[in-house]
This record gives sequence, structure tokens and C-alpha cells, in this order.
Amino acid sequence: MSDENQQHAERMKKVKAARDKMMAKKTDKKGLIIVYTGDGKGKSTAGFGMIFRHIGHGIKCAIVQFIKGKWPSGERDMIKERFPDICPVHVMGEGFTWETQDKERDKEMAAAAWEKCKELVRDESNSMVLMDEINIALRYDYLDINDVVTFLRDEKPHMTHVVLTGRNAHPDLIEIADLVTEMKQVKHPFKSGIAAQVGVEY
Repeated sequence: MSDENQQHAERMKKVKAARDKMMAKKTDKKGLIIVYTGDGKGKSTAGFGMIFRHIGHGIKCAIVQFIKGKWPSGERDMIKERFPDICPVHVMGEGFTWETQDKERDKEMAAAAWEKCKELVRDESNSMVLMDEINIALRYDYLDINDVVTFLRDEKPHMTHVVLTGRNAHPDLIEIADLVTEMKQVKHPFKSGIAAQVGVEY
């Protein structure tokens, strides 16, 4: 072994020892409140990634979509077709607010979606519930943030994971979350005149 490789091996031994010591203290387990937010692309994609991880392990989970109901979705359609028993999908939205142009209808649909979310979370056979684009419903005051926070804090079963996606996550939601990731937009093809494409956006 060369001197450079020997030095590298010695450094990595120290790093591994420190890492093992740190990980030995990480023994608690709990159901997490996970938020994916920000103006960058990939929030729903990250949420679906968590769902696919559950499916891959054969663990029961569920999805509720608040906004993108009318949009095609490759991952959603595959789950509905191939994994309906392990991961039911509830499409509760009718499209973005500028498309529906009916605030009262949007509020009714959001309220129905939230009731479905609560039902699924209370069912402890679901290890994870994805609430896709719920942050949009909260941003437009279609739902009461206090109701959402209180439910997640007081009624969510201890080992149930909840994933909430969408831009402009409310500060109160961020406060109670265990994991918050903010997607930051650096470049987006839409600004260069490139349309949404199959396999990328949906």
C-alpha cells in the first residue's frame, strides 16, 4: 500500500470510529412529519420516492392528492394499477386554482381530502401517508392550519410517517416537522419556453 493510501486508510479509520460512536446514540424511532417545500421542482417527486421505498419493502402506505387530480402522473398511475392493495391512491383535487376558478368548490374538495387524510393516518396499518400538495391548500386558506397542526401533533399515531408537499409550507407546519427539505429553483426549462414533458414533469 502506498503512503498516500496508508494515510487515507488511517484518516478513514478515525472517521469511521467517530461515525460509529455518533450512530450508537441514535436509537430512538418514531413516525416522522416530513415536509418538502420550496419553489424548486421535485417536491411531489420526493414524496412519491418515499412511497415507493415503502412499497419496495412491502409496507402499507397511502396517498391523498389535493391539487393535481386532473394532471396525468406516471408514478401515480403505476401505483394505482400495480400496487392498489399496499398503497391506495385517493385523487381528491380537481386541478390548480386558476383552472377551477371556483373557490367554494376548491374549499369543499380540500376539506374532503383532509378528512380522508385523517382517516388514513388514524388507521395504524398505514405506515406512511403522503399528503401531496396540501401546502397549496393551506396557502390559500382552504384548510385551517391550526386544525392540521393540532391533528398531526395530538392524534397522529406514534409510528406513522406523514409526508406533506407543496410550495410555501406554513411556518407552524415547519415548526412541528421532524424533517423539512426546501427545494430551491436555480434553473427551470419552463422559463426557456420548454413545455412540461412526459417522464420529467409527470
